[in-house]
Amino acid sequence: MHVLITGAGGHLGRKLFDVLEGDPDYKVSGIDIRPVDHPDIHIADLSGDPIWIKLLEGVDVIVHLAGDREPAASWSSAIKHNMDATLSLYHHAVAMGVKRVVLASSNWVQGDKRFTADELNSDTPPGPVNAYGMSKLFCERTGAYFAQHHGLSVICLRIGWTQWTHDNKPGPHMAMGRWGQEMWLSDRDFLNGMRAAIDAKDVAFAALNLMSDNPGMRWDIVETKRKIGYDPQDGSPAKMTSAIAMRTSIKRLFSFSIVEFFEKRFPHW
Repeated sequence: MHVLITGAGGHLGRKLFDVLEGDPDYKVSGIDIRPVDHPDIHIADLSGDPIWIKLLEGVDVIVHLAGDREPAASWSSAIKHNMDATLSLYHHAVAMGVKRVVLASSNWVQGDKRFTADELNSDTPPGPVNAYGMSKLFCERTGAYFAQHHGLSVICLRIGWTQWTHDNKPGPHMAMGRWGQEMWLSDRDFLNGMRAAIDAKDVAFAALNLMSDNPGMRWDIVETKRKIGYDPQDGSPAKMTSAIAMRTSIKRLFSFSIVEFFEKRFPHW
């Protein structure tokens, strides 16, 4: 199976590239916007010169990790590097006979749920709170369109938190308090989830959470296990400190909406 990884020189892309390269069941190639010291990772800007289209020839599955990954991304950057680039990728994937796109979506699609008690699954209405989260939701919805109308299999993985620092070990050092710790994703489970999505059978479209099996988390991964055979090996409960609890309480207070209060309790006010 020929797998092409976009963003193959990035934090997650290179980890996946190296693992698949060592597996005889896969032929792997890559695209990155920056030069990468590997003969099979090609430099290209998905939102620019379409010279990269020829690299899709003979590809079975695209793992789409490229884009602006910053939660603080500007609208202009999110539109260009996430929305426009992904829409172009879907279009040319269909034209070149690619069977599946595995999209790196994000937990930020549910950013408004941080201070709620909602369980988070594929039926939970999305609530992005920034341009980055909105761009990922756009990529999911256009993926659903291409799946329905063009027969392209699209699996969107709402990736949790794989840290650049601390050897990606979970704990109270992680930002965003309990919310941050609950969506921890180990390197091993990231790779397991990606391989499961690449190999999954009979999935036309899915938008699934990809976190480690963290006790007490609100992110539902039962559907991820059922639909693509995800088998997480790691998990860590959130470790709360008094400082984290205080910050969480203060932030929850300031996130309180008077309008939302009245709409929930007096729907016809």
